[in-house]
Amino acid sequence: MPASPVDFDDLQRRLDLVEARLGEASASGDRRRELMAERARALATAREAVREDALPMLVFTLGGVRHAIEVDAVVQVVEARGLQRLVATPPWLLGALVARGRVVPVLDLRDRLGLGGGLADLGQVLVLEHAGELVGLAVEALEGRRDVARATLSPGRPPLRWRADDGLAVLELSSLLATRDGG
Repeated sequence: MPASPVDFDDLQRRLDLVEARLGEASASGDRRRELMAERARALATAREAVREDALPMLVFTLGGVRHAIEVDAVVQVVEARGLQRLVATPPWLLGALVARGRVVPVLDLRDRLGLGGGLADLGQVLVLEHAGELVGLAVEALEGRRDVARATLSPGRPPLRWRADDGLAVLELSSLLATRDGG
């Protein structure tokens, strides 16, 4: 079969059309990336905005009671299923797990706080940093981050730092860790 003649003008028009469409797609992709980056910055700014009248807390349940710890102390939240039991340890020391490449002791604070419950109730571990050391607190459930208005807080007795008007008990990490051997 003889080759059909090539219409170079038609071919050039088609290439120009494809190039124009690719340019539009690239421009819309670039615009989409710009919008996404702008959104991410706005969300990060809103999240990082510190309310002078409130304290950021991580709220959780322990012994059926809502507790909180200041967000600044929280390094990571992990599932409790990675917990390894340790033999011949006091009841408040549940075991250890690996977080951030380090072995972290995990504490059960329910006895210290006068609360009940079984090991099966503890589903997550809050990995906290205190005085340069990592320590885990086993909790039943994580409610999430919440800004607690300073005006709603009243001083608590150790191991509670504050109590909120709605009953939220804010833990004082230093007193909990200082007395962990006495429970």
